[in-house]
Amino acid sequence: MATLNRPGGPEGHVCGIDTAMEVIGGRWKVLILWALHEHPCRRFGELRRLLPGITEKVLASHLRELEADGVVHRVSYDEVPPRVEYSLTEDGKRLNDALQPLAAWGRERPTGGVPAGDAGDLRRPGAARSETGALPKNVSS
Repeated sequence: MATLNRPGGPEGHVCGIDTAMEVIGGRWKVLILWALHEHPCRRFGELRRLLPGITEKVLASHLRELEADGVVHRVSYDEVPPRVEYSLTEDGKRLNDALQPLAAWGRERPTGGVPAGDAGDLRRPGAARSETGALPKNVSS
């Protein structure tokens, strides 16, 4: 099932990013696209092993949505036992190419997305800290 349009413009989209986020929104869809880019033409079980933590239900649902959105191609072979393979469509390959700068940004970002030296500020939002990151003596942590 394709994702429903959100209100905003005449066709329900505010901009191109809104359209893209409709297709790739969610925790697993971008990782499914990456797995199919790195390992083209994979069976369901192979994809599940490439994505530790994803459930069969979520993987099946996301694959159906990505297929409906035209970024994943599903081929079902008339064999016993049944065999189904998934791959990226040309649109899916273009989408993965568009995600490359986002992946580069993520690789360059410090772990947890916190600039070095600022991690202490997240432990107690709003707490004043010295240049060393220590709390003032009148504030407990």
